Amino acid sequence: REWRPLIYRKCTDLLWLFLFFIFWAGLMFIAGYAVVAGAAERLMLGYDSFGNICGRKNSPVIGAPLSGQDMTNKKYVFFLNSCNLEMQNLEISSVSLCVSSCPQEQLNSLEDLQGFARINGSSLCVYNLNVSSYTLNPKASELCPTLPVPPSKSFPLFNRCVPQNPECYSKYASALINVVNEMDALHRILAGILAGRDTVIGLSVLSLAFSFIVVLTFTFIRALLIHTLIALVVFGLLFVSGVLWWLYYDYRNDPSTELETEKENIKFLLGYAIFSTIVTVVLLFLILVLRKRLQFTVQLFQMVNKMISRIPFLLFQPLWSFLILMVFWVFWVAVLLSLGTAGSAQITSGGHVEYRTVSGIHYMAWYHFVALIWTSEFILACQQMTIAGAVVTCYFNRNKNSPPRHPVLSSISVLFCYHLGTVVKGSFLITVLRIPRIFLLYLCNFLKQKESACAKCLFKSCCSWFWCLERCLRYFNQHAYTTAAINGTDFCTSAKDAVFILAKNSAKIAPIICFGNFIIFLGKVFVVCFTVFGGLMAFNYHRELQAWVVPLLLVAFFAYVVSQSFLSVFEVTVDALFLCCAIDMETNDGSAEKPYFMDQELL
Repeated sequence: REWRPLIYRKCTDLLWLFLFFIFWAGLMFIAGYAVVAGAAERLMLGYDSFGNICGRKNSPVIGAPLSGQDMTNKKYVFFLNSCNLEMQNLEISSVSLCVSSCPQEQLNSLEDLQGFARINGSSLCVYNLNVSSYTLNPKASELCPTLPVPPSKSFPLFNRCVPQNPECYSKYASALINVVNEMDALHRILAGILAGRDTVIGLSVLSLAFSFIVVLTFTFIRALLIHTLIALVVFGLLFVSGVLWWLYYDYRNDPSTELETEKENIKFLLGYAIFSTIVTVVLLFLILVLRKRLQFTVQLFQMVNKMISRIPFLLFQPLWSFLILMVFWVFWVAVLLSLGTAGSAQITSGGHVEYRTVSGIHYMAWYHFVALIWTSEFILACQQMTIAGAVVTCYFNRNKNSPPRHPVLSSISVLFCYHLGTVVKGSFLITVLRIPRIFLLYLCNFLKQKESACAKCLFKSCCSWFWCLERCLRYFNQHAYTTAAINGTDFCTSAKDAVFILAKNSAKIAPIICFGNFIIFLGKVFVVCFTVFGGLMAFNYHRELQAWVVPLLLVAFFAYVVSQSFLSVFEVTVDALFLCCAIDMETNDGSAEKPYFMDQELL
């Protein structure tokens, strides 16, 4: 085969590109349905018994005369019988209203209710009862709260007026605990994400800052910086593991643990602590074994930086990928929140409104979750192929003093015009391997209640096997993208050619690539460790009614994807550079007729 970047190409893997468009058409249908049928504000802001969401303008519900009101200035949910709440089918039986302020003092009579409404502008009776009629209407006792009304305070998470009277508070908290515990896992997770949404966004930005720090470290790499990075990684691993174990024991020994979300936090913390400890032990062992090759690492990255210096815009490529990922993640979370609250309004006695969850939502949620994995992998794969194409263009250039003009833009145009289907196919294979892992983890978690040690061991072994298979596939995907950038072939042909070349030169290339990728992996661990540590400190201060360990897992995933997006510049450059070297040595012999393309430093 003639290994040269082609000028004239043909489109590859068009069928896979067509399937990806169909898949996204289904995702757009789910997004449209979620926007029409869902209302994430109901979960976050709360709503009254008449279908009005507190803190915003509302559209009327047919058959509910008190719906469709402007509640912009009424942000809190107030229950007329807050001292005697009962739960029926995940609904609190007491009538609820949207009010502008919660009563700070006890109200003992209808006159007190009337005075509170006139002074504070917050009516505590049903909306169709005029303030002046509180003491005149014979049905006022049914339309107004049960007397005496205890003093209450707004609770920040669900914007509820929580009674401060000890007896009423205990009954109120008991009913609220029952509501949260009866909610399914999806709604508890959505509540946690909504409550900690600002923290999740802030931690994602923090992971971006840490990624910049590591990129600068690799750009101006020296032996001292390598030692510093390794020391910080070791400190971060030990510290995060210690904090996770401490939080686990703190939660487990807390006698006030009643909420199902808090029990889920304990289980997740134990899993995180065990996983973090295992990763720490393995990485410390590898660092100890490979510590004598630090000088070799410096030389390796100096060669990579020389290639990047010829294409300086490669360092900006991860920024665009990060922005695209952030836009997609915001879209994905918004659709998930709307999907989790999708339900139809049903009118009950007295003009009250209840929202019933539509069947089939969980299937849409799984489809939506697959879209998260596939699309994120697709965006990262596009970045990998763009970087590989730019490196290939500069490598196979005889005049090193006059590099090609705009190699990054040229690589992007080749990707979008010819090889999007190849990238779709590679990212789909990664997704296919991830889905069984997630399903097996779900089964393993289910079998914890059955106490089947043999089955759990089998499932964990299968999960480990799928993880190893995924890592191998990622490695070959990257080389397949590089080969496609050179020869313009489809995914399967490119993967076959790349495996053939790598197999012939494995003894020379494998140790170099593996050790370089290990240092890059330590950079990713640095970003994830310190981002998770920030998340532990932030979420631990907001324990109430939050499944905050799941948003923390989301933060860890985002941090890893961000670090992968930024550090893949060096990872892809290392892999592409040495694959090009192997191809160069395979097709040339260094003679005057067939000189090498590589620099003398690589020989």
